[in-house]
Amino acid sequence: MRKIHIHLLSDSHGETADIVSKAVFAQFPEMDYAFTRHAFVRSKDDISSIVNAIRDTDCMIIYTLVVEDLREHMSYLAYRFGIKAVDIMGPVLTEMSNLIGQTPAMVSGRSDPLDESYFKRIEAIEFAVKYDDGKDPRGVLKSDITLIGVSRTSKTPLSMYLANRGYRVANIPLVPEVDPPAELYKVDIRRVFGLVADPRKLNSIRSERLKALGLTTQNSTYAQMDRIREELNASERLMSALGCTVIDVSQRAIEETAGIIMENMVRNKL
Repeated sequence: MRKIHIHLLSDSHGETADIVSKAVFAQFPEMDYAFTRHAFVRSKDDISSIVNAIRDTDCMIIYTLVVEDLREHMSYLAYRFGIKAVDIMGPVLTEMSNLIGQTPAMVSGRSDPLDESYFKRIEAIEFAVKYDDGKDPRGVLKSDITLIGVSRTSKTPLSMYLANRGYRVANIPLVPEVDPPAELYKVDIRRVFGLVADPRKLNSIRSERLKALGLTTQNSTYAQMDRIREELNASERLMSALGCTVIDVSQRAIEETAGIIMENMVRNKL
């Protein structure tokens, strides 16, 4: 399969390019690609150095550069070397400038890496690690968001993605033989999100996990369809009893699921 290398160029942290590009490539699940982020690109020399290093590879450049001279230089080099390049920031700046009749300030977004939101994200990431996989159910009472679901429904990667957006997230694995923590019944249910998936999808994911561990489905009930259906049925009964929002993650990228959760949080003013 052809592998595309996606290079994200930014004059700041590169989060805008990262979010947009991953949302786009989530629409091509069969495609093999790799991302490389080039942050704090502040000069033509920076751009030239990056382009010279990658120009002979099968790649695409997505860039968010505020300064017009840098955008033009990037565009010129892309044309010169026949590289596919997409300018995310330029067209929006131009249209907004035309609309309101003002010249852009040309200030790179979030140029201070140690601003308040940075520390908020670090705190949220530490929180997600501490309260991952039900390590300490008391985290449910302190979290902005609690994720519940059976094994391999993307709880941990989703927790980390949301943590990078500043949300404190706890996640609780659901197992039929284990009672859910009492803390789940003590929080605003609008902050709790249940994750479910198609049994066949879970079967595939769990089977691959067993292979990675050197095991087979014959050695464990973990990836057997009957067991998976039993777990899902029990989890869905609990979610129904709690009255939490339920999201099917079977065909959704992490970013899409996170978007649904964040939209719910904003709508409910949480």
